[in-house]
Amino acid sequence: MTSMNANTARRFAYRYGNPVFECDGAEMRAQCRQLATVVTVSGDIHPANLDRVTQYATRFVLPEKPFVLDLSNVRAFPAQAISLLRAVDEACHVIGVDWCLVAGQPVDEVLRTHGEQDTYAVTDTVPEALNYFLDGILARRRLLPLLHKTA
Repeated sequence: MTSMNANTARRFAYRYGNPVFECDGAEMRAQCRQLATVVTVSGDIHPANLDRVTQYATRFVLPEKPFVLDLSNVRAFPAQAISLLRAVDEACHVIGVDWCLVAGQPVDEVLRTHGEQDTYAVTDTVPEALNYFLDGILARRRLLPLLHKTA
């Protein structure tokens, strides 16, 4: 019988229903929620793992499903990592879906330093990002009765 410490047990349970993809200092996971697909990245993003993080994130950009990129638990985000945001923005633009960034302090600092803070829709938490998409859905639903009256 093997013994597990509390941290190992937590990680095992965490992986069971929602696997984590580990990539050279960054941990990533994707969740398909009712309102959006959420890709969460934690740990360190650096030039050595940037391409793999970008590939992982963009593969979960799906048609007709808004996208949330959660970088709130990223500890290191170099200036080169702005290419990750640009790749997600491009992937979402190509298939016509909205997306939102949940930015932590390192990400905010890089965005401010490079004048990119107004380029992307940024929220503080994933629930706030999901509410951002919910507001859009509710606004479209309010317009539906108007379409029937004019047609």
